[in-house]
Formats: sequence, structure tokens, C-alpha cells
Amino acid sequence: MRRSYKFRMRPTSRQHVALARCVDSHRELYNAALQERRDAWRAKGTRIFYRDQSAQLTQIRAVRPDVGVWSFSSQQATLRRLNKAFDGFFRRVNTGQIPGYPRFKGANRFDSVQWPKDGDGCRWHPDTKRVYLQAIGQVKVAAHRQVEGTVKTIQVKREGRHWYLILSCDDVPPNPLPATGKQAGVDVGIASFATTSDGEHVDNPRWARTGAAELAAAQRNLARKKRGSNNRKRARETVAARHRKVANQRRDFQHKLALDLVRSYELIAVEDLEIRNMLGRAKPVEDPNNPGQYLANGGAAKTGLNLSISDAAWGRFVSILRAKAEDAGRVVIDVDPRHTSDRCEHCGHAAKQNRVTQALFVCGSCGYAAHADEHAARNILRAGLARHAAAA
Repeated sequence: MRRSYKFRMRPTSRQHVALARCVDSHRELYNAALQERRDAWRAKGTRIFYRDQSAQLTQIRAVRPDVGVWSFSSQQATLRRLNKAFDGFFRRVNTGQIPGYPRFKGANRFDSVQWPKDGDGCRWHPDTKRVYLQAIGQVKVAAHRQVEGTVKTIQVKREGRHWYLILSCDDVPPNPLPATGKQAGVDVGIASFATTSDGEHVDNPRWARTGAAELAAAQRNLARKKRGSNNRKRARETVAARHRKVANQRRDFQHKLALDLVRSYELIAVEDLEIRNMLGRAKPVEDPNNPGQYLANGGAAKTGLNLSISDAAWGRFVSILRAKAEDAGRVVIDVDPRHTSDRCEHCGHAAKQNRVTQALFVCGSCGYAAHADEHAARNILRAGLARHAAAA
């Protein structure tokens, strides 16, 4: 298996400055390479590829000592990062999606540097819990758990005023958990974050709503600051810190819940939700009696629902659940979400009217009644077991 380990770094004041210079230098390289590609296309209609720009690195390092001090391989990784952005751009153009041309990176939009190979400009030392980075030195790392497998890539990331080390490892051995003989379907939602087929409900903590007051106060304070001032810079850092706090709370909650599910069940069935489609805006409804005028379409309510869906972050939770299940030797099965909420588990009748309220399911054919989320979770489990049996 491939796994990533994220640790807090403890650089000295000198190393902190050197890390910032390293990130700024790689950001400058990224922007310069983007400028070259854009100018070449506008002037001659020609494309420049990674191999062309990588070949220029030796000359750049020779005439720019401030660029030459950093690892050659990490600079190549930055150019690959730009190449990946262009690959995504052309793929979206070819598929008819919104292209999204690669953007220049400002000081607040480029916060990481990657070394593609352990030992090439960097070295992880597990015995001393330090990482060597070229032109920076040995940096202390708060490694709170053992790194298993073979370290393949090393990444340094800045989050606010803190620095983090991310080690991507191959051949990480699994840690299988003892058998429980239990299976569960999991229905995710807004009122309850997760409901299992056993009838267990996990409340939705709504972290964004809980931290909304602090975030709003920080944003109002930011709006009053003069652009370009140090006060505005500090206020912006405060806003970013509020967002990071909410994200960290959400991630911690999801990791703990996923681990509880993996410890309890050998097979877990979840819906394969198209969350991006669920976040669309309400369509405008034109008034037939007044051309150019529009009727109420519930746009405000849909906006609130979209915020709640984004706050729940179901997609990230399922990704975390899959990773933990793979490590523990468990099975996670994706099922088609169609009719999991409105199909009767007794007679099979499916209709939107069966879902009477958010919490109540009543079959319009046989009259069977149940808690809506628990009923959906049982349907999910049934579909998951059927798909698992078909694949066996």
C-alpha cells in the first residue's frame, strides 16, 4: 500500500527563514515557466513542454546563484507541477468543460515544495527524527508515529506560521483487525451525519456553522484594514487560521468516525454520491405572465443546503473510510444511490412520495413505516451485499 505521513516540523529561526526563501524561489520558477509558456503561445502559437523547460534549469542555476542553491530535483518537481496544470487545462478543453487556464501563484497561493526522491537533495532520518533539506540543513520533526514502508517522496508544506513534513511511502504493510462478522450500510446526511443499518445515529457537528461567528468577526476586521498594510496582512492570517481550525475539526471528527466504523464492521456499504451535481444552483423560473420577471425558486434555501453539504464533506469522509478499511483489511463497497431513500424494503415500491418527511418513510403501496435514514441505510447494505456477492 501507499501511505502518506504528515508531521509538524520544528525549524529554528534561521531554518524558518530558509524554508520561506525556498518556497519563494520555487514559486518564482513556477511563475517564470508559466510566463514563458504563455508568451510562446501568444507570439508564435507554439507549445513549450516540461522537457524544454527542464533543460534550461542548468543554465538558470549557473547565472542565478540564489536559484542554484536549491535542489535540482525539487525544481524539476515544480516544473512537473506546472506541466500537470496544463495537462488538466487541455483535458478540460477537449472534454468541453470550463478550461481554467493555469494561474500565476501569489505569495499566499504557493505553500509547498516537493523532492521526488529520498536521498536526492533531501533525506529522512527516522532514528533522529530529522529531515535533511539541501541549503536548509537538518530540521527537527515531531514524528508522533513510526514511518513504515519505503519513503519515496518528501514534501514540505507551510500552513500559516507552521511547517509540515509529508512523507509519501510505498510498500506500507497492512494492519489487519480481528474479524467481527458484522456488515453495515451507512447513509450520510445533513440532520445526522451518518446513520448505520444497525440504527446508530451520529450527530452532524456542523463545524462551519459553529465557527461562523468567529470567522465573520475576523472577516469584518479584515475588511476595515488598508490594502497593503501590515495590519491587513495580520488580519488575513487570522481569517486563514479560522478556516484552518474548522477544517482541522472536521478532519479529526471524520478520522475518528471512520476508525470506529472500520473497527466494528468487516463490510461497509456506502452510496456513490455525485456531490458536485448536488451543489448546483436552483434554476431560475421565468414568470409567464410578466416577461423578463422571475418567480421565487427557493434559491436561498438551496444556497443554505449547499453550504450544509459542503460543511459535511461526505466525499472526504468516504475517502478516509476507504483508506482506513484498506489498512485494516476491511471491505468498502460503493452502491448506486438511486432509490436507496424511497424504495420500500418490504415490497420494493419506489416513489418520491414514500419519503414523507426528512425523518419518516411510509410506503404508499404496503403502508410500511420506518425511520427514513435507518431504512435507507438498510437498503444500502442490501445493495452492497448483492454487489459483493456478484463480484465474488
